[in-house]
Amino acid sequence: MLKSKTFLKKTRAGGVMKIVREHYLRDDIGCGAPGCAACGGAHEGPVLEPQPLDPASSLCPRPHYLLPDTNVLLHQILSVWRPGTWASVASSLRLPGSLETYVEQEQGENANDRNDRAIRVAAKWYNEHLKKMSAENHLQVIFITNDKKNKEKAIEEGIPAFTCEEYVKSLTANPELIDRLACLSEEGNEIESGRIIFSEHLPLSKLQQGIKSGTYLQGTFRASRENYLEATVWVHGDNEENKEIIIQGLKHLNRAVHEDIVAVELLPKNQWAAPSSVVLHDEGQNEDDLEKEEERERILKTTVSEKMLKPTGRVVGIIKRNWRPYCGMLSKSDIKESRRHLFTPADKRIPRIRIETRQASTLEGRRIIVAIDGWPRNSRYPNGHFVKNLGEVGDKETETEVLLLEHDVPHQPFSQAVLSFLPKMPWSITEKDMKNREDLRHLCVCSVDPPGCTDIDDALHCRELDNGNLEVGVHIADVSHFIRPGNALDQESARRGTTVYLCEKRIDMVPELLSSNLCSLRCNVDRLAFSCIWEMNHNAEILKVRFTKSAINSKASLTYAEAQMRIDSTAMNDDITTSLRGLNKLAKILKRRRIEKGALTLSSPEVRFHMDSETHDPIDLQTKELRETNSMVEEFMLLANISVAKKIHEEFSEHALLRKHPAPPPSNYEILVKAAKSKNLEIKTDTAKSLADSLDRAESPTFPYLNTLLRILATRCMMQAVYFCSGMDNDFHHYGLASPIYTHFTSPIRRYADIIVHRLLAVAVGADCTYPELTDKHKLADLCKNLNFRHKMAQYAQRASVAFHTQLFFKSKGIVSEEAYILFVRKNAIVVLIPKYGLEGTVFFEEKDKPKPRLIYDDEIPSLKIEDTVFHIFDKVKVKIMLDSSNLQHQKIRMSLVEPQIPGISIPVDAPNMDIKEPERKKKKREK
Repeated sequence: MLKSKTFLKKTRAGGVMKIVREHYLRDDIGCGAPGCAACGGAHEGPVLEPQPLDPASSLCPRPHYLLPDTNVLLHQILSVWRPGTWASVASSLRLPGSLETYVEQEQGENANDRNDRAIRVAAKWYNEHLKKMSAENHLQVIFITNDKKNKEKAIEEGIPAFTCEEYVKSLTANPELIDRLACLSEEGNEIESGRIIFSEHLPLSKLQQGIKSGTYLQGTFRASRENYLEATVWVHGDNEENKEIIIQGLKHLNRAVHEDIVAVELLPKNQWAAPSSVVLHDEGQNEDDLEKEEERERILKTTVSEKMLKPTGRVVGIIKRNWRPYCGMLSKSDIKESRRHLFTPADKRIPRIRIETRQASTLEGRRIIVAIDGWPRNSRYPNGHFVKNLGEVGDKETETEVLLLEHDVPHQPFSQAVLSFLPKMPWSITEKDMKNREDLRHLCVCSVDPPGCTDIDDALHCRELDNGNLEVGVHIADVSHFIRPGNALDQESARRGTTVYLCEKRIDMVPELLSSNLCSLRCNVDRLAFSCIWEMNHNAEILKVRFTKSAINSKASLTYAEAQMRIDSTAMNDDITTSLRGLNKLAKILKRRRIEKGALTLSSPEVRFHMDSETHDPIDLQTKELRETNSMVEEFMLLANISVAKKIHEEFSEHALLRKHPAPPPSNYEILVKAAKSKNLEIKTDTAKSLADSLDRAESPTFPYLNTLLRILATRCMMQAVYFCSGMDNDFHHYGLASPIYTHFTSPIRRYADIIVHRLLAVAVGADCTYPELTDKHKLADLCKNLNFRHKMAQYAQRASVAFHTQLFFKSKGIVSEEAYILFVRKNAIVVLIPKYGLEGTVFFEEKDKPKPRLIYDDEIPSLKIEDTVFHIFDKVKVKIMLDSSNLQHQKIRMSLVEPQIPGISIPVDAPNMDIKEPERKKKKREK
């Protein structure tokens, strides 16, 4: 049956448009209940669970299904889902378009009321319909709603109806479920104190008017990790004058949470502030003790020069909440029998959350997940509810799960739908596979990778041609041959975006059959590849380049150390070694040429753990050693990426997926310039070339590590490199590589961006056909947005994994003293780098319950004077390193000053560690 609705709509041009909406109503849609005689047992699409809910409810003793209204779904279920999934889930929450349950909107009835009535009609229909089943199978449908009027109407119509709380409380066998109920509104569950702490958020209509008129600015709220009373709002759009706005103080932060989209009002210029150099962590003050909070806010306001002041504002409203489920720990209340407790998130940018739970004793010392429900004006902290118990703090599996969840890394096993698109084993190259593909299995190809690498993306070859020139090939795994556009395998790879490498674990972007087997360019097996082949002269000048799909057979899978040994050995002259020497010679020329053009050579301390073979705990921690062969492989990967970028942009000027690295704003370099100046060195930053040259000149014969420190600091000044669609941007330049165009082609096993680039290149060289999404620049731009997010989260997850394993290492090693260099000075601390371990940490000079030393901070130099000792950036110090386990939630590497000796501040090398207390919970457990 067809029903239609017609209405008129005014267009922007002032005309009138007739709109017709049609509803196709069917009478052949089954109820979904298995064994229903009325529907004949046959159902289209998904069916209801064959076993309905266990009848352990004191309100509904019979077996039953639950039918929640829309608001219950939004508040109770979607409160623990990530924002990005809400729209897709909400759009799928539809009852069948059945003739018997269709409800038209009545005159004067709003959409909400019509929706409520439609759900009641469906509930009533289900209850009548299920009565037709046999007596022993007679099921009931229970309507769940938190709307008082909706519930009353349902009961009047003979529908069993309860609020969410009523129903959950009736589940006597599971009393803990009541903890998982979300608060109904921001005003629900408020604290007893009626004191108003925050100003009211303006309604969305006023915010939109204010943004349009320029009174308010819209941006993303980014909380500080180091100071809980400070945040930055990154303004959306082209507002270059006020791109970054500082927010300082609890009242000005006004209940915004990290990543929320907010509206900000700029303060008058005489109230502008400078970014704070104070490290402040929330110690969970008493609700009513806000004087301490105000005292801490006064610390932020210090006299600085006018040029240090930044646009400063206050949050006036929330445009979009970007809350997610948060991992962390329960901070149990000191009040006996209290059900209200504070939850401390693992992410220091998230405020503490108040929850109600009857399981506090069970959850203490466990990692748990909590969701925020709301944040009333008179509450110091937001309200939330308990979602899930993850496991014991410090347990390796639990902590890995936490860091994957906190960084939104998709890590569930691949579904059967995804795995169904994998090739059947045993697999071999067929005649069909060789169509539009060159057979290069005769070439002396080899791969060079870190030890233990199983997902080998790339292999290389170099040989002399008859004309005296050199042929150099970069051969990349042809992952796009196995992952076809649009299928479940492709969609899952696109969602994951990247492989995530943790210290002991790899979260693959593609199933292991591809990543470690069929796509991995292992030695002595035939593999499909995409090859970029240059003809060069002996001065590494490119004469010709061609791209072809190929079949290769790698002759050796080497580590960097093994490849280096072959190059250096005078006794080895086989084909593989000769090829490696040719590649290494050309790579040195390519690198020199890149640096001459202004490419930056930066530094970042990377560490490698040596694991115990039985316990898998770290037993040694070292900085990674880089060899010539690391640079050799890198140079040819860069060259391949640049060559492919040029090719795909020539063919697809509007649809090429490229990668750019924006030039940092001059303000980013202030700390680098000041640090160099304190050592009587000049760093020029007007161009990448001048920065590269001045870094090369910044040498000190008496301080050889200084140049490395400057390069580490320069790395911190850089912007993030990002993927983008060529048709949506004009600036293609890669600042760090000094290249006018760049992309990612060389790692398709671990980066989805490379798979798209392979598809574009395959179309460009006639090796494959295109498809609509490949040439849709808007869809490509959306894909780039997800890839940039996934790439950033993967980096953060990797760092978190290194931090956790570093803690494990020092837990077993005990207290050590090491030389360190100051990277940054703060108002109350110094941030140091320990070269031996590639470890960074903070040495605090103000401690709770201890006399405060005399501190003088100078932001211009910058320097920190403690009593009579002055600290500058790059000064050498000695620190004691230990694991601080006194706070189970945030176990951390703690550093204390040993040298220079400052009375009351420095500690002797052999001093016992009196400050680090064992947590009470573990002490009691051991005593038992």
